[in-house]
Amino acid sequence: MSIDLSGQATFDLVVIGGGVNGAGVARDAAGRGLKVLLCEKDDFAQHTSSASTKLIHGGLRYLENLDFKLVRHSLREREVLLQNSPHIIWPLRFVLPHDKTLRPRWFIRSGLFCYDHMAPLNLLEKSKGVDLRRHVSGEFLKEKYLYGFEYSDCWVQDSRLVILNVMDAAALGAQVLSRTRCTDLKRDADHWLVTLVAENERSMLSDTWHVKSRAIVDASGAWVDRIGNRDQHAEHDKSIVLIRGSHIVVPKLFEHPYAYIFQNSDRRIMFCIPYEQDFTLIGTTEVEVQDPEHNPKISDSEINYLCRSVNRYLRVPVNQKDVVWSYSGTRALFDDGSSDVSRMTRNHVLKLDDSLAPIVSVYGGKITTYRILAENVLDLLRKVPNFDKPRWTSGSKLPGGELGNSSVEEFANQLSFKYEWLPVGLADRYARHYGACSHDILNYCSSLSDLGQDFSVGLYQAEVDYLISREFARSAEDIIWRRTRLGIRMNRDQITELSKYVDAHVMSTKTVTGFRNANVYS
Repeated sequence: MSIDLSGQATFDLVVIGGGVNGAGVARDAAGRGLKVLLCEKDDFAQHTSSASTKLIHGGLRYLENLDFKLVRHSLREREVLLQNSPHIIWPLRFVLPHDKTLRPRWFIRSGLFCYDHMAPLNLLEKSKGVDLRRHVSGEFLKEKYLYGFEYSDCWVQDSRLVILNVMDAAALGAQVLSRTRCTDLKRDADHWLVTLVAENERSMLSDTWHVKSRAIVDASGAWVDRIGNRDQHAEHDKSIVLIRGSHIVVPKLFEHPYAYIFQNSDRRIMFCIPYEQDFTLIGTTEVEVQDPEHNPKISDSEINYLCRSVNRYLRVPVNQKDVVWSYSGTRALFDDGSSDVSRMTRNHVLKLDDSLAPIVSVYGGKITTYRILAENVLDLLRKVPNFDKPRWTSGSKLPGGELGNSSVEEFANQLSFKYEWLPVGLADRYARHYGACSHDILNYCSSLSDLGQDFSVGLYQAEVDYLISREFARSAEDIIWRRTRLGIRMNRDQITELSKYVDAHVMSTKTVTGFRNANVYS
């Protein structure tokens, strides 16, 4: 299907950047009845938003920085997101071993007490002290760690959080474009002229197009200063520090469901988290970089740092040869003047330039508070005609989140009961990726063979077709690293076979769920 881009188009809002912040803004604005366009130069969630530690959390360590406002807002959002996205966000219990050479026990206990009581609804189990000589998590720690603490936070399928926001934005009428770069911005008193260029043959557009918009939101993350500087009238200055955060994945290190949070001698913390059933995720680093890295890569020194950090605690050490996969992302932190990167604010900062047609530039932010950020952005634009609509997202579930009163485990059991031919492991994965949208994949199937070709590791043709037609997947990489995490289990030949199918399907159908019936200003 081709896209008809003849005539003229004027949008209320163009959002640049398809990470979690841009997707959240586009969804919120579309739900307020605004005419929205979201453009992303690569795949949605391809960069920083898929390279997180996969946590929805208050940020326990931010209490030590006295950033109480950020922690309070994050804990409130943790509960909002848990209720609205129960299929991709679920509780996770952490164990913090006490190292008496670092912070005293009373200090940690006081921090956890505050952490428990700053969450308004207290949906999660409270913290408590544990005797590591008797606690199952202590079996995998060095014998010198006798005591510790348990507390609660949440796990998130980070890239899926972005995709579901994009899906909902499109369902609410937004035009969403991946692999489409904004190359130029010009404005007068009332409108912006936005130039969009298709990045490659997988783009939903073709060639170069111009659209008008009454307002712009620049949520391009590490590229935010560069996007703004394309407009000669924009009041813009260098306000970010770029930080590469890297993680490693190793074979499963422990047989219990708890995650660890370890204190480092450099005052930072390290997470060691159960990952994808058979692995353990370790992270993160913080390395300042000078320019946005399109494909950031972990360095040997970062791998050694991560291994050293966890080996301080683990009974069986980890080393570089154990690493089966790694990933990195570049975060744009707002430059608050701090000389210590680890103490630099993780809160978002928004800059409004309304000297002519308005633009809001987004600096920093956490995945946990993306929904609040979107509300704050639209609050800044309330003076633009028709932008003063009420907030709505706090009580609205993301696609697939309609599980009724069931937990994700109970919903997985319901899938197994309804589709009795479906393997239990596959039912569980569908529940934790698609939630209620699992029925869109399964409803027309009466046997496993009806799911079509198995591309290995339980990735069937019906799921692939769903991801292309409903979730904007345009390549095998989109599917195995962002819509699912199955790439960690697949070999090169299996990925090649999947790529052939996806390429043929995408190129033959040119499936477009985004720029529907759009007109373009020329």
